[in-house]
Amino acid sequence: MDQSETPLLTGLAQYHELGRYGFSPPAHREGRGVDSRVVEVLGIDPFRADVLASGGLDDRTSSNGYLSRAEQLMAEAVGAEQAFFSTCGSSLSVKAAMMAVAGNDPGGLLLGRDSHKSVVAGLIFSGVVPRWITPQWDEDMHFSHPPSPEQVRQTWEEYPDAAGALIVSPSPYGTCADIEGIAAVCHERGKPLIVDEAWGAHLPFHDDLPTWAMDAGADVCVVSVHKTGSGFEQGSVYHVQGDLVDGAHLSACADLLMTTSPNVMIYAAMDGWRRQMVEHGTELLGSALDLARRTRDRIAALDGLDVLEGRLLGDQASHDLDRLQILVDVDALGASGYQCADWLREHCRIDMGLTDHRRILATISIADDDDTTDRLVRSLELLVQEAESFDPPPKMYLPGPDEIQLESVMSPRDAFFGRAEMVAADKAAGRIAAEQITPYPPGIPSVVPGERLDRAVLDYLRSGPGAGMTLPDATDATLEKLRVVVED
Repeated sequence: MDQSETPLLTGLAQYHELGRYGFSPPAHREGRGVDSRVVEVLGIDPFRADVLASGGLDDRTSSNGYLSRAEQLMAEAVGAEQAFFSTCGSSLSVKAAMMAVAGNDPGGLLLGRDSHKSVVAGLIFSGVVPRWITPQWDEDMHFSHPPSPEQVRQTWEEYPDAAGALIVSPSPYGTCADIEGIAAVCHERGKPLIVDEAWGAHLPFHDDLPTWAMDAGADVCVVSVHKTGSGFEQGSVYHVQGDLVDGAHLSACADLLMTTSPNVMIYAAMDGWRRQMVEHGTELLGSALDLARRTRDRIAALDGLDVLEGRLLGDQASHDLDRLQILVDVDALGASGYQCADWLREHCRIDMGLTDHRRILATISIADDDDTTDRLVRSLELLVQEAESFDPPPKMYLPGPDEIQLESVMSPRDAFFGRAEMVAADKAAGRIAAEQITPYPPGIPSVVPGERLDRAVLDYLRSGPGAGMTLPDATDATLEKLRVVVED
């Protein structure tokens, strides 16, 4: 195939060149009906590009083949057998993969307990029963690593009838699992491996990055183009290979969840990004890796800041690391990650990619250069100078590994949709959660519906907001009350 092709971008350009006009959605008619105050902020170009339904650029409504051709080009570019585009983010793609592999299987699905909240949403939608794989844990740093092949093997031995396994790699912190080893463990049993690789869309395009999931033997791989590529938010691709997962059935599962009115801009941006990576990815990502290395060294030279690298790798830790993710421990400053991120946002107009109780993270992309990283380093220099004037960070209760993983006693679906009531937090220990509660970022639920709440996790979550933690999906964001199952 000719990788210089961009079927969706070209089709959109041709639509405008032909002067076509559609008496069909979208009703704004290429921006003619948009309020001028909206155009002042957004410009007219997004509306001129929003012509998907009338332009026939989505193969769901036409036989032009624009979308299917773009997906075939993507699959060839990354070495997958099939690729499918989604405009509803990897949140949709991973749900579709879960449904395709385990949607009606009583054996459930092996899942890393460090999975994103979108995976838990997939459990609630589908009724799939989770068989949790306990992640590796650094107790001193209160930090989880992706599970090892041996941990996956142990979970298979406990749940041999599970339909497949799903792990997250890279994690939002840039840490990576031994996917090749985990895939081998799954394939010994003839079961598929799904990899939620939302943070790894760039991995196929440079040899110095961690091994891409498809190259490591995964059966399904889900990537978010907007996270580490040059696409719009919501742009996602799910890739399939081998004979353990039916690509047509996977696509049908995605179609159940997907909008019937996808935005062509999201499709076209993914199409163009694929061409950019094929033609220039090695050069662009190589430059970004060099820039990240220099930036890591400069940050590591600042007093009180510890750029994490070796601590994240090796025995009882992660298998590999995406070094475009610069994870900085700020504990020596006597401040929390939340405080540091808030100060950087307020005083330097710098937004960090991720924050927790003792770390901040900056993601370097192909768009960055010496100017942007100079701004980052200068801002961190100011942070170091000012941190001694910060108030002591609010106390947070940090549970240990034996406390943080709760007992699953009901399926997430049954707990979420069953009879529920709100109870005071001091009466919630011992009750079964009917909602998920997710510190954000990174968006990994501390509580999944169907788990029995304990005092340690409640103390952790209730102390978090006062320290700067955000809990966006709790029914009561203050956690004065929690939604729990009514037990007869």
